[in-house]
Amino acid sequence: MGNFIRPLSDAVAYVASDDLWIESDATRQLLNTARLPGMTRVVGMPDLHPGRGYPVGAAFFSVNHFYPALVGNDIGCGMGLWQTSLQSRKVNLDKLEKRAQSYSDAAPPEWLEAALPPTLAAHPYAASLGSVGGGNHFAELQQVESVYDDEAVSALGINAKQLLLLAHSGSRGLGQQILRAHVERFSHSGLEEGSDAANDYLAQHNDALTFAVANRALIARRLLEHFREEGERLLDVNHNLVEPYVFNGQPGWLHRKGATPASCGPVVIPGSRGDYSYLVQPLNSSDALDSLAHGAGRKWMRTECKGRLSGKFSPAQLARTPLGSRVICRDRQLIYEEAPQAYKSIESVMECLTGAGLVKPLARLKPVLTLKTSGERSE
Repeated sequence: MGNFIRPLSDAVAYVASDDLWIESDATRQLLNTARLPGMTRVVGMPDLHPGRGYPVGAAFFSVNHFYPALVGNDIGCGMGLWQTSLQSRKVNLDKLEKRAQSYSDAAPPEWLEAALPPTLAAHPYAASLGSVGGGNHFAELQQVESVYDDEAVSALGINAKQLLLLAHSGSRGLGQQILRAHVERFSHSGLEEGSDAANDYLAQHNDALTFAVANRALIARRLLEHFREEGERLLDVNHNLVEPYVFNGQPGWLHRKGATPASCGPVVIPGSRGDYSYLVQPLNSSDALDSLAHGAGRKWMRTECKGRLSGKFSPAQLARTPLGSRVICRDRQLIYEEAPQAYKSIESVMECLTGAGLVKPLARLKPVLTLKTSGERSE
């Protein structure tokens, strides 16, 4: 593993290389989080960046207590990958983009009524199902650009001649409501495992996980119907959650805040909207709390992006990427906030993950068409 897993203290480490830039505020937040009662191990991923009080792109292990504030407001945020029937060589990008321009992020009520099973139709947040949301969420058609392990890629059900669809979203307003209710009662204090409050939170948390998985499936279904194509889900993982975990023989709680699980089989680690994504096979490592980066990671704060870029690029120019892909984003602020320039290079992140022995790359995926939506915030 070389020196890619770097200790900051006995309890804190981060995955990085000599060439990877990580903000000092992010490592400071790692160290501060490690001081929470019961916190035993904290690991930052290569996409680590500062969040609202707690770092994004990290995993945290605690005993006896767990911390809903570490999971954050988007419980169940994660990524699902679908094999689509769209033939790569037959795609007319101009026509595809034009058709995507008429796509609305909010699912029509009549569509939801027909699509949702009774259990979801009765959910208080059912109206937001099938929607991507804002912030760093997206839905993206991708082309298989390179295959490094034909057998593993084929075993997943991937046809390299057809486009893939990657959906990145979460529990929408449901997760926000759960966190707000918790903070109003307990501030940022943790919950004692086995307590009534802890059990109540976990029940709501697990509902949000189920909701988020269903949301990604409905996003894919709506998009594929809009393109008059078909698709099959290949994988789906959550990267904002808390779950039971055993570290060094000690049972406790593993929190992931923008960290992909390394215990669920192959996963996708996406780059920015103008960069590649990687399909990888995790190589489990307790040193990294069985977790991986969940993307390229921000290098600029959202508030500074427009000021840095608006003098150089118009929104129309940012709707085209250096890789030849198209971006559809109706929010003029968000297209600057989510510009490729605001993110680290995915190659720098992959160098750290492979150097640390955490992943084996299976394929490299190239963006074709990315759908962004509103400017609401998420992490």
